Amino acid sequence: MSQIQYVPLSPIDPHRFESVLSAEQYAALLHLIEDGARELRERVVWNVNSTARGGGVVELLKPLLGYSRGAGVDARWAVIHADAPFFTLTKRLHNHLHGFNGDGGPLGERERLHYEHVLSQCSAELAPLIRPADVVILHDPQTAGMVEAIRRTGATVIWRCHVGRDHRNQYAYEAWEFLRDYVLGADAFVFSRDAFAWPGLPADRVAVIHPSIDAFSPKNQHQTREQTLAILSASRLIPDDATHGSFVSSDGTPGRVDRHAIMVQERPVPEDATVVAQISRWDRLKDPIGLLRAFAQHVHGATDAHLILAGPSTVAVADDPEGAEVLDSVVGAWHRLPADVRAHVHLASLPMDDVDENAAIVNALQRRADVIVQKSLAEGFGLTVAEAMWKSRPVVASAIGGIRDQIVDGESGVLLHHPRDPAECGAAIVRLLRDPPHAAQIGQAAHIRVRDHFLGPYHLQSYFELIQRLVRQPA
Repeated sequence: MSQIQYVPLSPIDPHRFESVLSAEQYAALLHLIEDGARELRERVVWNVNSTARGGGVVELLKPLLGYSRGAGVDARWAVIHADAPFFTLTKRLHNHLHGFNGDGGPLGERERLHYEHVLSQCSAELAPLIRPADVVILHDPQTAGMVEAIRRTGATVIWRCHVGRDHRNQYAYEAWEFLRDYVLGADAFVFSRDAFAWPGLPADRVAVIHPSIDAFSPKNQHQTREQTLAILSASRLIPDDATHGSFVSSDGTPGRVDRHAIMVQERPVPEDATVVAQISRWDRLKDPIGLLRAFAQHVHGATDAHLILAGPSTVAVADDPEGAEVLDSVVGAWHRLPADVRAHVHLASLPMDDVDENAAIVNALQRRADVIVQKSLAEGFGLTVAEAMWKSRPVVASAIGGIRDQIVDGESGVLLHHPRDPAECGAAIVRLLRDPPHAAQIGQAAHIRVRDHFLGPYHLQSYFELIQRLVRQPA
């Protein structure tokens, strides 16, 4: 079996940003496109990660590489193939980098040997395609062990780490001890926040690049109220009164919602219900059970709201072996809720057969929600927060990681300074639900903040500037 999957990419015209940027911002984007295309002519910019479906890295890569190709850059996307033990190990590393023990398994010599074996096979297949003038961006712990082999091709190598912790603990240091020697040979290290950069790395090779969202993807494109309700109805997130829900696919062609969410609920969400929603992977670090507790103890009874906890179908996310286990635990916690609370809580596993269809459903659910929550215990950046803010939704989110870079507390969202405290979370939700004008004001400020700081052009600019600096350096 091939160790590398090459993901097809369609070019996306970056000139579409004229409709959402100021004249000054748009002029800067045009200059960036011209300069970047000239600098990277005859070079391939490779991005290598561990999945083409699900998760924040995929959300970033697909549009950014599409815009890069649309700007005349030969950007390519390669995905490594690995077995279940490899992904169990890299999920363990992911959890450790966030400061958590994860499954409690070891990071010993046996794990290291298997890690190196898998990545040596991946490197052996990819390396013959890489030329010395190329740039290779390796993403996260899953690809860290490829740095040295790719460096031997003569290419410029960047290791991009999307996860981290502001204050490192024993588990985080154990993960870094495992990874350090693999990545030290990279030409640059990219982190999402200053605090995530590891001590001991050469300062002149460290860069901080905030992630971004694509305003025109099926997940973030504008939807009319009627379109939103049709998509939710077609996917069975609300009672099925529509024949179809339409959207525009990533390639600009028409799309339609044909598949249904798998719902765990007593009865469907009422048409006129007030909705609180959290949409993320089924991951303990997203604290879905903690949100169930906060809703049951502090929101239900104080309001008549309904809670929707939504995540991807667990059979579709190959590099997250814990997803099904976490979803099972959430379903168990749902069954243990008092009957009156359980009637107001809905669990949704969203179809992943078509990633654009999934994105359109997420978009609709975020737009339908009155309040979006991201009650994470750890977060590299939290793209779901930026997505909800772009849709002018009031967001309640934990004051951790990159979420703190996105939300100005009390102005463009509400930060939870004690993420494990259900009372703080519940009170923040209730305040927004009881004061719709204030919630709308926060939502409007949230949209402006994303427009000015977290759209694709800023992300592209940061990467182009880094790559230009690296390729101009003497060998």
